[in-house]
Amino acid sequence: MCWRVGLGAMCELRPARAEEAPALRQMVRAAYARYVPRLDREPAPMLDDYEARIAQGKAFVLEDNGALCGVAVLEDGPQGLFLDNIAVTPESQGTGLGRKMLAWIEAEGRRRGHARLWLYTNEVMEENIAMYQRLGFGETHRAEEAGYRRVFFEKSL
Repeated sequence: MCWRVGLGAMCELRPARAEEAPALRQMVRAAYARYVPRLDREPAPMLDDYEARIAQGKAFVLEDNGALCGVAVLEDGPQGLFLDNIAVTPESQGTGLGRKMLAWIEAEGRRRGHARLWLYTNEVMEENIAMYQRLGFGETHRAEEAGYRRVFFEKSL
C-alpha cells in the first residue's frame, strides 16, 4: 500500500521493505550526523534496529522519483500514535518533504483511530523544537531518559 496524497505525483510514502534496512540506517545517520557534536554521542535514532522496525511494520519510507529520501517510525499505543522517528536526507531537508510526511502521519493517526500524535526530540535539537512548535505541536514536558534530555510534544488529531 502506498500513499501519494499531498506528496506529489512522483513521491510516495510506503511501508519499508526488509532489504531497505541498510538504506534506512544510512538515511538516519546522514540526517542526524550534525547533532553528534552537540550531544557528544549518537542520537538514539542512529542506534535503532531498523530490521526489527521493518519486520514489525513500524517503518515507512518516503520515495521521491525512485530514490529513498525519508523515513518515519510509528508506534500505536494507548496514549496515541507515537512518532518515534522522522528524518529526511540532508539533500531533501528544507524542501517541504518533512512537513508533508508529518501531514500524512497526522492523517494516518486519525485513520488508525487515534486522537493524539506525540513525539520527543532532544533538547539540543533546537531546530526541531522550533519546527514542531510552528507545526502546532505543544510541549508537554521535559525529561531525561536513557541519558538523553528529551522535550516531549503532542498534537490533537
